[in-house]
Amino acid sequence: MKHPSILAYTKIALAMAIVGSSVVVGKLIISSFPVFLASALRFMVASMILIPLLLRQEKQFPIIGFQDLLVLFLQALTGIFLFNVFLLYGLKYTNAMEAGIITSTLPAAIGLVSVIFLKERLSIKKGLGILFAVFGILLMNLIGGEHGDRNAFLGTLLILGAVFGETLFITLGKLVANRLTPLTISTMMSIFGLLMFLPFAVYEAKNFDFATVGIGDWIYILYFGIVVTVLAFLLMYQGLAKVPASSAGVLTSVVPLSSVILSFLMLKEEFLFTHLLGMVLVLLAIFFISTDSSDKSV
Repeated sequence: MKHPSILAYTKIALAMAIVGSSVVVGKLIISSFPVFLASALRFMVASMILIPLLLRQEKQFPIIGFQDLLVLFLQALTGIFLFNVFLLYGLKYTNAMEAGIITSTLPAAIGLVSVIFLKERLSIKKGLGILFAVFGILLMNLIGGEHGDRNAFLGTLLILGAVFGETLFITLGKLVANRLTPLTISTMMSIFGLLMFLPFAVYEAKNFDFATVGIGDWIYILYFGIVVTVLAFLLMYQGLAKVPASSAGVLTSVVPLSSVILSFLMLKEEFLFTHLLGMVLVLLAIFFISTDSSDKSV
């Protein structure tokens, strides 16, 4: 197959930028909603959009084989349920910029998993891309002098748990990206996500005062459901159909870039020179991986 197009890389990078924005919006949401209730509402919104779109395109709900259904379930469990639980609870104990920096471990984690389990070739450029991403992570983490909050370590562990879930999500996604349409996969992710969060959400809703929620908070929920879930999922799976999982892994470096910038702009969190240098290294990582000629084998 020919070399993946710049458009495929752009779609994944844009999807990751949206995921990065979810770190900041998630920080705002958990100040108003319980974690499970917010997540269930998000996937309810997404399902209400995606199911009609899928039925309109396919004329009927697609028949999915057991093996693919199992992969989709595992994707939803790791990259939807566990990722959101770990991320949103982690944001209770750390700020959005720190969380964004911790998610920078995604490129190295996904690249390693892809090479070990998917047997993808680790070329020189891909290796350099992973190294630059890791160096960018380490540099940005040098700002850790303010991590002395009482629950900072717990927050870090929870965000790392989210990274692990997203790693499996991206890697597993490559297994079905060429067999199912992006719209089908995105719809199933939303349905599974809703089903997984719903029982816990119902319990939280019983003791939650919805009268305390403002219009801005509902807008954040809609953003999570429409932009972060529907748009980002569609963009990512369209890209994954043409790009190796390890390459997509390095493109997840866009997540911390987006979250750090938006944390500064929206939450007024401190932005230091080490952030800038770290992000430059991350951009170099993306350049190396996107120009890797070994992707011809995809």
